[in-house]
Amino acid sequence: MKKIIATFFLALMAISASATPAGTYNVRDFGAKGDGINIDSHAINDAIEAAALAGGGTVYFPAGTYSSYSIRLKDNISLFLDRGAVIKAAVPTAEEAYDLPEPNDSHYQDFGHSHWKNSLIWGIRLHDVSILGFGLIDGTEGITRGQEKMNGFPAANKAIALKECRNVTIRDISMLMCGHFAMLLTGVDNLTIDNVKCDTNRDAFDIDCCANVRVSNCFVNSLNDDGIVLKSSWGLGYAKATENVTITNCQVSGYDPGSLLAGTFTRNITQAPDRDGPTGRIKFGTESNGGFKNISISNCVFDNCRGLALETVDGAIIEDITVDNISMRDIWNSPVYIRLGDRHRGPETLPVSIVRRVKISNIVVKNADCRYASLIFGIEGHPIEDVTLSNIYIQYKGGLTMDDVRNQKNSNNFFTKTNSSANGTPSFQPKASGAKGDNTKEHDPYDVNEQVHGYPEPSSHGIIPAYGLYISHAKNVSIDHVQFETIEEDKRPVIVLKDVDGVEFSEMKVDKSADAPYFVLKGVKDFSVRNFSGVKDQKISSAKDIEINK
Repeated sequence: MKKIIATFFLALMAISASATPAGTYNVRDFGAKGDGINIDSHAINDAIEAAALAGGGTVYFPAGTYSSYSIRLKDNISLFLDRGAVIKAAVPTAEEAYDLPEPNDSHYQDFGHSHWKNSLIWGIRLHDVSILGFGLIDGTEGITRGQEKMNGFPAANKAIALKECRNVTIRDISMLMCGHFAMLLTGVDNLTIDNVKCDTNRDAFDIDCCANVRVSNCFVNSLNDDGIVLKSSWGLGYAKATENVTITNCQVSGYDPGSLLAGTFTRNITQAPDRDGPTGRIKFGTESNGGFKNISISNCVFDNCRGLALETVDGAIIEDITVDNISMRDIWNSPVYIRLGDRHRGPETLPVSIVRRVKISNIVVKNADCRYASLIFGIEGHPIEDVTLSNIYIQYKGGLTMDDVRNQKNSNNFFTKTNSSANGTPSFQPKASGAKGDNTKEHDPYDVNEQVHGYPEPSSHGIIPAYGLYISHAKNVSIDHVQFETIEEDKRPVIVLKDVDGVEFSEMKVDKSADAPYFVLKGVKDFSVRNFSGVKDQKISSAKDIEINK
């Protein structure tokens, strides 16, 4: 009798486990094969339609590989990818391909920023949608890096694309080789991205014109382009700020594509397509029409990639930004790059960009590029304002001299890293002609190519005439409890200031060559320094052109 009862309960448990819960729509019940061969997008979209007609529900993907073209989300829909479930971007054919890009008159950003339907998973003007589970979205075969066709037929260039949506959650999934954008999220409010592993071949998370955003616990590997990137483009047809954003407990990197999910973390590829080292970073911009406001970045790790970049060059405001508790290792350009420019890719009515109230603290950087220093660049008449850098340690490679600065052919050339020497110091090679630049006349080596109207990237300024910090066109800057070290002696000045009004240095320790000054001041007002190792406490009300050696 006991054996019969036990068997009955085991059978009952098995029935309960295999039953589909109310509100759950198993894609296999709608004809999906999950064999990686048959195209399952029709079955997937039928399941979504059925759930939507019922007022919403969970579209469930059990273990299997679901080859698919465009999946069209609806209101109140959750896609749930169980362990072992893969949504695989299919190769387009003459019989079937991805949805075509919708019309968009905006021409102020790249094509990929302007269209959403030509994607593996997309939704426009939806509410309460989510993509969940521990499965994988694999774009290796069917998602392109640009807008090109595949086999002559329309392809997807994004894995997930959402426009003008609200109450969106993307959690726990993994993403592999997802094209131009693993996620393009434009005008999405109340957005949560949590515990996502993304190992892709161009941009990973593009969060554009979004409000009330939480990105947490994510691993993002994107050697060829940006990792977690906030934008405020003209893609909606009007300027909208990206604001009220937290990014926390995330790792960004530039390992070989695919090696994050493979667990090998290899570093055999040392150049992104722009030949400027692996990308992979956290960045604001470049598209910057609407602004970046009230944003916090904390407890993040950068590894084998570029540094933190806060850029506004298309009329946007960057304001009320905090960055705290960041660890960086093997950084291929400026550890910190704050850039105000006037590329002005947007309507003529947009103002010149503004940067103000930026606080960066508790940063540790090991083995940073020796060419570019940390950079704070405004433009003449439009200074960056109210910046604080505190509790920061940066170890630079070092090994350069002012001759390396002077010997650049002209200020339009910028340099790219070639194979490193045995001691880890990179060699340099001028980038191919055609780089855009400003201020091309010969000038004082302490001036740099400011690239006011060009694409903002640390390398665009050439080798910087300071190894530690270069500040140009800024107001009310505070630097305290900062330490700079060099692996090899560097014979450039530690810090160069140009057109800076109100700057205070305190509690600092730096490596310095006997052949170089601590500071070079050019057009500086209200300068003060105290408790700076090797430099006497002093205040200077105005300095047209002086060096400070002690």
